Amino acid sequence: MAQKILVVDDTPQNVKLLGDLLRAKGYEVTTAASGEQALESIARQPPDLVLLDIMMPGISGYEVCRKIRENPATALLPVVLATSLDPNQERVKGIEAGADDFLSKPVNQARDVRALLNRWLRIKDCRTSASRG
Repeated sequence: MAQKILVVDDTPQNVKLLGDLLRAKGYEVTTAASGEQALESIARQPPDLVLLDIMMPGISGYEVCRKIRENPATALLPVVLATSLDPNQERVKGIEAGADDFLSKPVNQARDVRALLNRWLRIKDCRTSASRG
């Protein structure tokens, strides 16, 4: 069964680009256009990983990440924050919010995205196995 990635971004072009890239690599992709939609989607059916834009109207990616971490059911869910802002500044805020990793936008290298996601999906599998056992 394909691993499920939730792509969250308020820019339709970014959602399409990342969705197409991930589907081509064999992932099942669901999308959300806002932080609120992302939290609803996660509550309905948690993905294996969340690829989350930081700057969105309404609930920011930071706040979505905090809410994911506060919920015991999703606390170990890998969250990768995507940003076009200064990565050094945003990294500290993201780490404080509970992000696992960061992806700079615009996304230029499909190979880099795949390697990053594969790493966190493997870690999620290890976390899940450890929490059961």
